[in-house]
Amino acid sequence: MGLAMTHKRYFLILSFVFLLVFLILAISPYDRSDWALENVLVLAFVIIMAASYKSFTFSRISYSLIFIFMCLHEIGAHYTYARVPYDSFLMTHFNFSLNEMMGWDRNHFDRLVHFLYGLLMAYPFREIYCRIAYGKGFWGYFLPLLFTIAASMTFELFEWAAAEVFGGDLGVAYLGTQGDVWDAQKDMALASLGAFIAMLIVIAINMRLQKDFSKEWRASLRIKRKKPMGEDEIARLLDEQDKK
Repeated sequence: MGLAMTHKRYFLILSFVFLLVFLILAISPYDRSDWALENVLVLAFVIIMAASYKSFTFSRISYSLIFIFMCLHEIGAHYTYARVPYDSFLMTHFNFSLNEMMGWDRNHFDRLVHFLYGLLMAYPFREIYCRIAYGKGFWGYFLPLLFTIAASMTFELFEWAAAEVFGGDLGVAYLGTQGDVWDAQKDMALASLGAFIAMLIVIAINMRLQKDFSKEWRASLRIKRKKPMGEDEIARLLDEQDKK
């Protein structure tokens, strides 16, 4: 009971802090229409998280990772991703230009957030997969990685559809390609890299702490069913129907 209350308290604290961040960054965003569009999925996600809390309580680690990503997204929504003034901030406070040092001629905040999407969200996705599908061994890392990549691709499709529907300046602001025709592919690649690194970190931790790690990994790759499926399985099912 005490542990459950600890999770509940942690969830409520993060929810309250995120609400403050949301409200502060909702004040005078650069483009109100883009801000609203950027927060459509956020609103849906928050509703799902709140509604499913009792039936599926995440670990505090997952809640923390989700919270960090959501706050970064709200920064992007406030300024629009193409205009987040990270370089101006560094110049003002540290007399240092990251863009100049890296030779960048575009705003790379969107690239950072896509990378961090993979890095931060892969573990919560793994937690969902392992607790619901009960994935173990190799599949407990590989399939959450693929799910994160698929979610990143789905978001790019959502961006494209929204840009097609709304068009004009709003569509351009929401896509945030900044003239890069390969923007979507690069975003997905960075999200994939982030998720891959996250799974490597989880693997390293579990190899160190889980005594049966190697045994579980080998068992997960063992063939569980020797007989073919496809037409053979259809024939078996039809046979069973005929016998009934």
